[in-house]
Amino acid sequence: MRILLVEDERRLAEALRAGLTAEGYAVDVAHNGRDALWLAGEHPYSAIVLDIMLPGLNGYRVCRRLREQGNSTPILMLTAKDGEDDEIEALDTGADDFLPKPFSYGVLLSRLRALIRRGGATRAGVLKLGDLELDQASRTCRRGTSDIALTGKEFALLSYFMQRPGQVVTKAELLDNLWDFAASATANLVEVHVSALRRKIDVPFGAETIRTVRGAGYHVVTAGA
Repeated sequence: MRILLVEDERRLAEALRAGLTAEGYAVDVAHNGRDALWLAGEHPYSAIVLDIMLPGLNGYRVCRRLREQGNSTPILMLTAKDGEDDEIEALDTGADDFLPKPFSYGVLLSRLRALIRRGGATRAGVLKLGDLELDQASRTCRRGTSDIALTGKEFALLSYFMQRPGQVVTKAELLDNLWDFAASATANLVEVHVSALRRKIDVPFGAETIRTVRGAGYHVVTAGA
């Protein structure tokens, strides 16, 4: 899932980007309101983390313009301000949630997950494919009675695959949705992560969840396929 992070404090932006990337998100960063508007108009995002105090266009104005343009991406607003009036203004301009600075990273991550779940029914709850289960709320994976430990990127890959049973998923599609644009990721990197994922969810169980389609990408295998 791709996240747009809009934060002018560069050290904080980099820390949040690193943390979210470790969780398996692809993260694009904008440091001002005008760049945020451009990125949000050019690319689909699962959520936007938007600071209010920005140079040029502030977060309120960015949020309002996005909503006026028909952009319904879930927005979590961050602000150093405090008080009820700021929260009211953030929500009235179209934000879905509000988090004042300083904040706990764990709380931000939890609220972000909740926004993404509410953003689409296919993202919510437990995903199942045969005896393979992926709980997106608790970030856990199991096959049958066996727990499987996944990295953030492996979890994101498996979630993407399991939401597309029976479909062919291309490497380009995975790069577009699961790696940020600054990562210089390649098709070979996708192959490395998919191979690592297979070694965890398939090989020990004699199963086949992700089948390679030569020249196309990967086919997500359903029961009996």
